[in-house]
Amino acid sequence: MLFTTVPFALLFLPVVLIGFYTIANFSVYGAAAWLFAVSLFFYGYWMPELTLLLAASICGNYLIGTQIAKFRPDPLNGRLSKRSARSWMITGIAANLALLAYFKYANFFIDNLNLVLATHLDIGKVVLPIGISFFTFTQIAFLADSYQKGTREYNFIHYGLFVTYFPHLIAGPVLHHAQMMPQFQQNATYQFNSANFAGGLLIFALGLFKKIVLADGVSPYADAVFKPSDAGMSPDFWEAWLGTMAYTFQLYFDFSGYSDMAIGLSWMFNIRLPFNFDSPYRATSISDFWRRWHISLSNFLRDYLYIAMGGNRFGSTRRYVNLMATMVLGGLWHGAGWPFIIWGFLHGCYLWINHGFRTICGPKIMAQLDQSRAYSLFAWALTMLAVVVAWVLFRSQTLAGAGRVLAGMFNQNPALAGGIHPLLWNAGLQPVVGFGWCCALAAMAFMMPNSNLIGRKALALCQAHGRTKAVIGGVALAMVGFLILLNTARDSVSAFIYFNF
Repeated sequence: MLFTTVPFALLFLPVVLIGFYTIANFSVYGAAAWLFAVSLFFYGYWMPELTLLLAASICGNYLIGTQIAKFRPDPLNGRLSKRSARSWMITGIAANLALLAYFKYANFFIDNLNLVLATHLDIGKVVLPIGISFFTFTQIAFLADSYQKGTREYNFIHYGLFVTYFPHLIAGPVLHHAQMMPQFQQNATYQFNSANFAGGLLIFALGLFKKIVLADGVSPYADAVFKPSDAGMSPDFWEAWLGTMAYTFQLYFDFSGYSDMAIGLSWMFNIRLPFNFDSPYRATSISDFWRRWHISLSNFLRDYLYIAMGGNRFGSTRRYVNLMATMVLGGLWHGAGWPFIIWGFLHGCYLWINHGFRTICGPKIMAQLDQSRAYSLFAWALTMLAVVVAWVLFRSQTLAGAGRVLAGMFNQNPALAGGIHPLLWNAGLQPVVGFGWCCALAAMAFMMPNSNLIGRKALALCQAHGRTKAVIGGVALAMVGFLILLNTARDSVSAFIYFNF
């Protein structure tokens, strides 16, 4: 059930909201249980045959979390207790990783093993459960926090809701226990708040606009280049750059649109999800980019991989090794394929260069450079170029396809801009229209206020002025209705890109 469809917007969401606040009048615990149950239904609507897998994962991690909490605080036999808690944590994390490895990487491993050993092993086609990367990482963070920070959860309904909460279940953000549990325990969460509802509806509408109009609008130009390239055709200079820029903005507005919708839906339930994007295409270094792009995943990789491996505590060599390992594993998290692994490796190299440059320059010179507009513009352009080049690997299904697109981008003898471009011609697309799309999306991404700022201001207005709240809610509702109808009128409805990860 996509957020962009009639069944979700006109059936599922109204029923869930009405049920939530109606039940909350009698029992806040019952309202939480209702939200947990409908979140399971939401997942089951996608993959009914794998709902039991999600339920088993929740039960198993909850039980392991209680065991960690049981042993960790024992003051009488601290060493033995800590060892037992650590054993439970390792067992739980290993089980989660084994589950993820089987469903996400088994076919990739077997295919490569057959290639290297010239064997014919076959385990059949393993179906990838939607959202498994997100709900697995969320629970790994819970187990790690249970051991390291003493996080504990005695309420199974609240824990199940924390994992399955439908706005974030399929494509994030990756949540921490401490971010959600206090909200589920507050009575204010279960009382209808018209200001939160109107503000949330507006952010949901903005997310719909990003997905349905912007991301889906430019996506044909990306598909027209990358799909034929993976099939063996070579794009020319203009096609390669158009396809790559189209995907650069499609990915951003698709995933940030989903994140906005998740945040907006949560505001309707008086729940705050963390912002997941902060204008990443305005970053002036690759480190800055990763502080702004998919923030919850970046924080997870930093806290539970990079720092856990030692971070920068054991010298510069170990630091660079940890950086590369973190980024390669981050690439592998996105998908079981060599293009993702090399994409992660490339970003690891970018971080090496970035940190090495700052180390060579030193704090004093870097402070001076950071004050220079010319340097900032150059740093932004270089960062953007590096990110765009890496997106080619992220989008391509094959390394050969990525190679063809990159070869076209850096072709020293480009075809004339006004000539016939076969890949776009075959798709019935006009290059000038595609570049117009990219310019418009670039202006939005580079210069307009991001949805985080718009949301905060809209919420403040809704809380301060009753009439303004009514206007914002009415406009947002009209936008949602129009965009849902527009999406329904299309020949097909596209899923969010990050559903594949």
